[in-house]
Amino acid sequence: MSASVYTYLGPEGTFTEAALRSLPEAATRELTPMVSVPTTLDAVRSGAAAAALVPIENSVEGGVTITLDELATGEPLMIYREVLLPIAFALLVRPGTQLSDVKTVTGHPVSQPQVRKWLAANLPDAVWESAASNGDGARLVQEGRYDAAFAGEFAAATYGLTPLVSGIHDAQNAATRFVLVGRPARPAARTGADKTTVAIWLGDDHPGALLELLQEFAARGVNLVRIESRPTGQGIGRYFFSVDLEGHITDRRVASALMGLKRICPNVRFLGSYPRAGFEPSDMSPLRYGTEDKDFAAADEWLARCQDGRA
Repeated sequence: MSASVYTYLGPEGTFTEAALRSLPEAATRELTPMVSVPTTLDAVRSGAAAAALVPIENSVEGGVTITLDELATGEPLMIYREVLLPIAFALLVRPGTQLSDVKTVTGHPVSQPQVRKWLAANLPDAVWESAASNGDGARLVQEGRYDAAFAGEFAAATYGLTPLVSGIHDAQNAATRFVLVGRPARPAARTGADKTTVAIWLGDDHPGALLELLQEFAARGVNLVRIESRPTGQGIGRYFFSVDLEGHITDRRVASALMGLKRICPNVRFLGSYPRAGFEPSDMSPLRYGTEDKDFAAADEWLARCQDGRA
């Protein structure tokens, strides 16, 4: 495995690259752009890269489905940290282009819902075509394939383009969450402000099946911060669930919930416990009575006394 290589969704000039460069360790790594999320992650699976940074969630559109599906299937990988990046777009054009000249625009598919209102107000007749990434959209404008691209303003210099309009976003405080992914190993140490990600498959479709899954979390006071259903590819109506929850796998309440899920579900894939970006322990949801580690330890001791006839 090449410990010096980190891959990311490229080409150069993507928000993913900007998020990766915000990590201190990126300064000492060879950062290699890839053409898609699957190829970015497969470089880690093959040992060509030590880690990969990919987008997983957007505050406007929700989960990045290709990433959720890639992490849930294939050779296992694990999330080791996350990065939150505020997102605002610039309309990048070739030098000399005016707004009235823009007839075709491009960008990553996740970008379109974030600029839809701006497009309707300022370029109502422009034709949108999606690109593999925002950086790739900028490259296509450089090549003359499109008149303009929605991308980060920082991409302009890379592709010799001009930011015709900057600070474009339909939603205030829009952000994208990225995850640093590597091969499975011991999770990062517990910080007290952690997140755990799992993929969960139901055994069969019956009334209350999802409720049974959720009760494993609720009974132990585990707060969910994201849950999304994704098709398994095995037929209409067959889904698995991608879940982010507060806490670390070494927290007794989280470990107990995951064991409960493993008992009732045919497949549970642990995708990592890692520090929650932008959170301190004091920011986390308060624990319910009876769900701290000491409460589980006290219950263990009580059960042992009962079993030994000492209760």
